Amino acid sequence: MKIVKISALVLSVITASSCKETNNETPSENDLEAQTELKKEKTMNILFVLTSHDKLGDTEKKTGFWVEEFANPYYTLLDKGANITIATPKGGAAPIDPSSDSPNAATEDTDRFNSDAEAKAHIANTKVLEDMNPDDFDAVFYPGGHGPLWDLIDNKQSIKLIEAFWTQGKPVSAVCHAPIALVNAKDENGEFIVKGREVTGFTNEEEEAVVLTNIVP
Repeated sequence: MKIVKISALVLSVITASSCKETNNETPSENDLEAQTELKKEKTMNILFVLTSHDKLGDTEKKTGFWVEEFANPYYTLLDKGANITIATPKGGAAPIDPSSDSPNAATEDTDRFNSDAEAKAHIANTKVLEDMNPDDFDAVFYPGGHGPLWDLIDNKQSIKLIEAFWTQGKPVSAVCHAPIALVNAKDENGEFIVKGREVTGFTNEEEEAVVLTNIVP
């Protein structure tokens, strides 16, 4: 993004100088082509952070990330040309919440994911979160599911990553249960980034509706 902004600024200065010399002169085709090429060359690099946790408390049930909450933003960004890297605290396979993979939870995006061998391979071989460098990405996104309640609320690497994105002014986003990953992150002044802000997430009422109030942390 900085390269694009700087280059655009240079082109603007060149154009402005030309206008001073000849008022009727317009930006050359070469200048416009250069600006177009710069825009084409800029590809957004997005980091998705998923949970590694697959046990639903003390129950015998499994949990993980919610497929739709991954698949919808994944394909929305992918179809726009973004490069997406997927990481988890432990690396390797990211657990899918079985409930999100059931027929009654199916959507167009989950159907696409289920038939997408490349995407499923990425989920089966996620990067280790500790190895991720925020300088390599333009934004970070945390999909939901109950898993993050256990392994992303106080994960030091995740918190450090979020704080770096926040300080750099890059988008930090999460959905459903995943905003839990934001609660312990602080800004450059030592204040919690959620302080004084409204945060959208899975509500206590919704947790009661799925009968998990006494199961989640």
